[in-house]
Amino acid sequence: MPVWKPKRFNWEKAVRCKIRQIKQRDIRQATEIEREAFPSMEPSTNFERELKNGIAHYIVAYEDKEDGQQIIGLAGYWLLIKEAHIVNIAVRQPCRRHGIGERLLASLIEAAIKKGAKSITLEVRASDDIAKNLYIKYGFKEEGVRRGYYLDNREDAIIMTIGNLETDEFRTRIKELKKNHSARWN
Repeated sequence: MPVWKPKRFNWEKAVRCKIRQIKQRDIRQATEIEREAFPSMEPSTNFERELKNGIAHYIVAYEDKEDGQQIIGLAGYWLLIKEAHIVNIAVRQPCRRHGIGERLLASLIEAAIKKGAKSITLEVRASDDIAKNLYIKYGFKEEGVRRGYYLDNREDAIIMTIGNLETDEFRTRIKELKKNHSARWN
């Protein structure tokens, strides 16, 4: 698989990217994306181990290329009893601000519901207003703070949760958000 080259990025195809479960062949690209998005994260995700972890669930956003599939984003969660805990959402730098992260988030939520999750939680940097606003849009509420959570600069993490994924109101909201996302980006 060739190395990522931003100049080859096709914006039109990217916003209509496909989503699927991560596969062994995606590990190198997934690691590149995560290191780019979270350069100070230690330790980085061991995707080889996560593929074998029964509670870990990862998806990728990709576009088809003549020479294979180009991974442009990834997202993952752990399912602990009936709670999904989002561990990461990352999109290649040149592909950001084109709806890919939102599509990954919606796909993660749907996948977690299908696996039996009753609630979903995540941590987000206190300073990351763009991510916080996206999570609020999807129904996450601020539930608390983890002081000094991020090791690179001791920044606080905001804990955000959706408490009941089973309500008709929530499922209707997700369907409407996906419809709006599709209308905007496709």
